[in-house]
Amino acid sequence: MKFRPLHDRVVVKRVESEKKTAGGIIIPDTASEKPQEGEVVAVGSGARDESGKLVALDVKAGDRVLFGKWSGTEVKIDGVEYLIMKESDIMGVLNA
Repeated sequence: MKFRPLHDRVVVKRVESEKKTAGGIIIPDTASEKPQEGEVVAVGSGARDESGKLVALDVKAGDRVLFGKWSGTEVKIDGVEYLIMKESDIMGVLNA
């Protein structure tokens, strides 16, 4: 991907959700919600504080993150769907 987000923005690729419940019931595409989990693909350089100093982001490329249901703007780059959102829209990083 040849895209670099600016400032405190982050590019996230959604992680595919399970198509089956724990009990084995298959969920059709029309009934399933978009996942709120994704992998960070690219990050901006950071935000600036009141004094103009650059504040680095807490997330990095490769992190698996959780974000709000309506977070970000959907874009298609090279035929792949991504979300571009501010770092503040990310609720947390999933640790393995």
